[in-house]
Amino acid sequence: MTIIRFDSLESTNRFCEALDLAEVGDFTCYWSLAQTAGIGQRGNHWEAAPGQNLTFSLVLHPAFLPADRQFRLIQALSLALVDLLCSTFRFPLSTFIKWPNDIYVDGKKICGTLVSTRLQGDTIASAVCGIGFNVNQREFPSWVPNPTSLSLLTGNRYDLEPLLQQLLRCIEARYKALKEGCDPEPEYLDHLLNLGVAARYVYNEEELTATITGIDPHGRLLLTAADGRRLSCGMKEIVFI
Repeated sequence: MTIIRFDSLESTNRFCEALDLAEVGDFTCYWSLAQTAGIGQRGNHWEAAPGQNLTFSLVLHPAFLPADRQFRLIQALSLALVDLLCSTFRFPLSTFIKWPNDIYVDGKKICGTLVSTRLQGDTIASAVCGIGFNVNQREFPSWVPNPTSLSLLTGNRYDLEPLLQQLLRCIEARYKALKEGCDPEPEYLDHLLNLGVAARYVYNEEELTATITGIDPHGRLLLTAADGRRLSCGMKEIVFI
């Protein structure tokens, strides 16, 4: 495990994607105390106050994973974050994964991840796994939907570097298990927000009630609408209300 620290970067993911990743060792972490143009899912801006949160990207070389099973890596990363929150901070009953890979505690978002991969043949040559984890920030812009942080949840403040090392150990354990053939899906579903619960969504610009029933092997969200329709959704096809 290698941690390379920066005071400020535009985006740790963009920094990593500009590197020759074949020359970067497996499990190399690029951590920046501040990001001036952090990115989230769907191309959204990731808001993080400088020096108060964890914003980093982890370079992995999961050549053991077939290209069509890369969602397993997303599941493993999500579960590592759940591990940290449940085992260290004792939030086991209120920590959920909002598909595909946002982490919520008490109904509010504490962490987001963004994974980009490069393929070699039918396997994954490299993956850049960007993580934004709200730690000490207590005030957020009004446009940020449902944010929370460790500090807001516990009333405490945290040293960032020891917390980063602890989180990386959780990721390392899940990554090792994935490499050894462990399927993360059962545990992922155990923590999946709204699994088996009727809720409101916007699907292809139509507002409807549907129940999440699972995830397909490619990471698409499976739902059954109230009218009986079976839905299979990619990330840009459905919005949680």
